[in-house]
Amino acid sequence: MAQLNNKIKIYLDREIDFRKDVILQDDGKGVYIKEWNVAEAQPTEEQLNALETQANTLEASNQVIANRKAEYPSIEELVVALYDTEDKLTIENKRKAIKEKYPK
Repeated sequence: MAQLNNKIKIYLDREIDFRKDVILQDDGKGVYIKEWNVAEAQPTEEQLNALETQANTLEASNQVIANRKAEYPSIEELVVALYDTEDKLTIENKRKAIKEKYPK
């Protein structure tokens, strides 16, 4: 099941500040909208449930990005590769392997 914050991002079609624009809360019975401080009308439960598939896709994409970031070469490795042709090839091969390991 997709997270409520991702359904809201899709509903509003933009990034949201969940500390002031839309405040979510979980009292142990699941996450819900505590405060809705944006101009757009607050979505109904049915409207949010209709966004489940899109939110799942967004979450899967975000996970791929996080996995890739965790394994990509460090800034230090990239700087060294700028000056060393052999390292450039190593870095490029590593990048390709990571993209194949975590396809979009």
